[in-house]
Amino acid sequence: MYKRQPSHHPRTPLGRRSLLAGAGAALAALALPAVPAAAAPAGPFGRYGSPAARLSAKTLYVHPGGLGDHTSVQAAVSAASGAGWTLVLAPGTYRETVAVGAARTGMTWIGASGDAKDVVVVYDNAAGTPKPDGSGTYGTTGSATVTLQAADFTAHAVTFANDFLRTDLPGNPGTQAVALKAQGDRSAFFHCRFLGHQDTLYADSMSLASFARQYFAHCYVEGDVDFVFGRATAVFEHCHFRTLVRTDLAGAPYGFVFAPSTARANPYGFLASRCRVTSEAPDAFYKLARPWVPGSDPTARPSLVVRESVLGAGVDAVAPYADMRAEYPWQEQRFAEYRNTGRGAEVTVPENRPRLTPAQAAEATRTVYLGGWEPAAPACP
Repeated sequence: MYKRQPSHHPRTPLGRRSLLAGAGAALAALALPAVPAAAAPAGPFGRYGSPAARLSAKTLYVHPGGLGDHTSVQAAVSAASGAGWTLVLAPGTYRETVAVGAARTGMTWIGASGDAKDVVVVYDNAAGTPKPDGSGTYGTTGSATVTLQAADFTAHAVTFANDFLRTDLPGNPGTQAVALKAQGDRSAFFHCRFLGHQDTLYADSMSLASFARQYFAHCYVEGDVDFVFGRATAVFEHCHFRTLVRTDLAGAPYGFVFAPSTARANPYGFLASRCRVTSEAPDAFYKLARPWVPGSDPTARPSLVVRESVLGAGVDAVAPYADMRAEYPWQEQRFAEYRNTGRGAEVTVPENRPRLTPAQAAEATRTVYLGGWEPAAPACP
């Protein structure tokens, strides 16, 4: 279980693994708070019932010590065949990989305590990690701790983490290590946390032709290189993005917050609204974004709008965007800002800060991006 620690404690290169093992770290105090709730009934599942008093016939309870229906999240997912299941996760650390296939639509995961720090799903595969069967390495996609392909997935108060460290594979360039890969349409996350280093949160779709919509509200995401990336239409509201120190690099840049790979035919990519970007790295050591044009879609035209957000001093205000490859310059992509504040939002070189007009900003909203879908957090009993 996570425990809140004093914010003055220094973070070491092994801070992520220590944190997930339960030792705690400074960033635990920086995560967004859970929704205040009335006192919950005693028991590991709180007000969400128990195997003896189910919320519904399609509710399963997961407890690492055996007090639920299953001791692992994947076992519960496998048992929940069909649509409309709810998994209530008791506080604990679930060290496993989890895959929710496309047939398991309408699934909901609820962290029973209401605080994402208490319910952690974590593993440590990276792109360069050898597979046990000797068939090669996992690659970026295969590194994901949790892979979600089903439509209408909802999570509340859960931490998705990948605690791979670059020192685990010294000299290996395959350091991408995904905490969550979300591909399903209408995927929603409320008060969740996403912890990793490179490629933490992969907001994707099932195919180049599908425009999956995803929504993240009051979430916390941390990492260093391209740690929010993919081709989904993803809306982030009131989220906290935290950039990390890198001990393996001597100077800037350490990395990039966003790396969208939006399909050219998709009018809407990533939208961050009323969010904040903070950093434990030195000032100006991070870029806000760079465009990802993958080999699987060389016609992609990445899209990102950051509006009415607070960009801390860790963001390079002079040159907040960079190219991933010279043949796809960021200036030719769809990057824009609107009414941001903070030291990282200061406009010192206007041509490096594309901005929306008020008329354009009126179209850059959750309602427009999500096309009529209104995400709703799970109802509390």
